Amino acid sequence: MDIYDILFWVLSVMAVSCALGVILSRNPVNSVMFLILTFFAISGHYILMNAQFLAVVNVIVYAGAIMVLFLFVIMLMNLNADVEPQKGQLVQLAGVISGGVLFLVVLAAIKSAKPEIIDKTSTDIGLITYLGKVLFTKYVLPFEISSVLFLSAMIGAIVIGKKEDTKHMASNSETISE
Repeated sequence: MDIYDILFWVLSVMAVSCALGVILSRNPVNSVMFLILTFFAISGHYILMNAQFLAVVNVIVYAGAIMVLFLFVIMLMNLNADVEPQKGQLVQLAGVISGGVLFLVVLAAIKSAKPEIIDKTSTDIGLITYLGKVLFTKYVLPFEISSVLFLSAMIGAIVIGKKEDTKHMASNSETISE
């Protein structure tokens, strides 16, 4: 085994164990921290594949900005087990069924996958010029669909924020009028 194989297995064990930590952790803050470690392990995989740009973007955007945002939301929501409503049997059954279906899909994907031998010599496949050409030629439709998805998420966040703002204003105006 050479150094690439050792690094691959160390990063893989780290990614899978931290991903399990995200799922199994009862504390939401710990789940976010495990998710950040998972993103770092995935960035290590990107570096092993000579995709330095994707590794840097993954660390800056996901592990940095989005996870900090998740952490702020979790801390602002002040989640407690005492206040949180218990899930009904129907919701738990739906979760088990959907998890089982996802497991079957992953198994089918693994079964139909054809392993390829990856050449470990340096290539330009992960560099920004190649990534930009592929992104805006072969994958332009999924790229545009994801941009529409992000736009709709931004509009939804604004609408939710406006509803909360108007409720807050209405309660303030009632206290002032009394």
